[in-house]
Amino acid sequence: MISVEEARMLLIHNLPTAQSTLVALREASQRILAEDIYAPMNVPSFDNAAMDGYAFAFDSYQKGLLYLGDHVIQAGETKIPVLQSGEVARIFTGAPIPEGADTVVMQEKVSVAGKAIAILEDAVQGTNIRREASQTAVHEKVIAAGNKLSPGVIGLLASLGLPKVKVYTKPRVAIIVTGNELVAPGDILRRGQIYESNASTLVAALHDLYTTPHLMEIVADDPAKIKAVIDSFLPQCDMLIITGGISVGDYDFVQDALAQAGVQKIFYKVKQKPGKPLYSGKKNSTLVFGLPGNPAAVLTCFYQYVAPCIKGMQGVGDFFEHHVRRRLTAAVHKKVGLTHFMKGRMEGEAVTVLSSQESYKLDAFVATNCLVELEEGGQFYDKGAMVAVYPI
Repeated sequence: MISVEEARMLLIHNLPTAQSTLVALREASQRILAEDIYAPMNVPSFDNAAMDGYAFAFDSYQKGLLYLGDHVIQAGETKIPVLQSGEVARIFTGAPIPEGADTVVMQEKVSVAGKAIAILEDAVQGTNIRREASQTAVHEKVIAAGNKLSPGVIGLLASLGLPKVKVYTKPRVAIIVTGNELVAPGDILRRGQIYESNASTLVAALHDLYTTPHLMEIVADDPAKIKAVIDSFLPQCDMLIITGGISVGDYDFVQDALAQAGVQKIFYKVKQKPGKPLYSGKKNSTLVFGLPGNPAAVLTCFYQYVAPCIKGMQGVGDFFEHHVRRRLTAAVHKKVGLTHFMKGRMEGEAVTVLSSQESYKLDAFVATNCLVELEEGGQFYDKGAMVAVYPI
């Protein structure tokens, strides 16, 4: 049995290399950029008006020689006029600044009568113009690889004229849920059976990571059936998640089936609660997780190990370093020897450990927004003690 930290390090060393692919910019939301992006052009690519108003040469204004010409310049104008000495052009937001002008005054500060034009407040040279390259200069590094593509960043890349972008590939994730006692929600439940929740839980958790299961099947506790599904799924996925059947009971067949399928064990059993009988293995470039069957343990192990690895396979750096430090609102104690991951509620700088911590109970997740880590060697944690908290 290994420590939580040892399990994390083994997963880091065994994580498959992230792959990249070219996708349309509009399909790249929340993906991780796989290459540095350098600006192919200046943005803005020309001086343009920051507001509706009038464009003129400041030198002519100082001499009192302004008159309203016939030029009206709209956004999108490609034929840029040349102003004569003292000429003022009507201009609209985003329109190119005409040659011979270096200042724009907003329309509310101008009085016009025929060709006569008067500026009602003192003008300042160079105002109300968005200068070429004031956002981005050609060849400038815009964003580095490893960054998440938020809507704002996608808009930035679109403003550079980029129709596609190279991102890390989403791993193909397959799910196998095992158990004779499982019944699909909506079906008739007989005494001794339970409604299956792990599949729904994992699908929802994957959606939070902007991915969906590539394959999924619920299998009875039958060694031949489990082996057959594993053999079928392994070549088709980058990560295989199995729930249940991973312990050492008479009806726990998953470990043997994985070994027969050629999966090399990375570790089995972690000094933690819940989820001690956690398994990880690898076949070629496919990473395998065997999670306990209890639903709260499944979700805890997913957040602590599976989700970070999915992020790492999508190019996220330091994918296990996602905790914060908060103070306990009440004293907590546990036995020495196991790391405890406890469902908690984080509010501001404080965190409360919730009730219903048993691995079969999901009700605490109504209020849970984090997992509180109590270290393996710890026992008594006073009110106000600082602890590691993992937002979920």
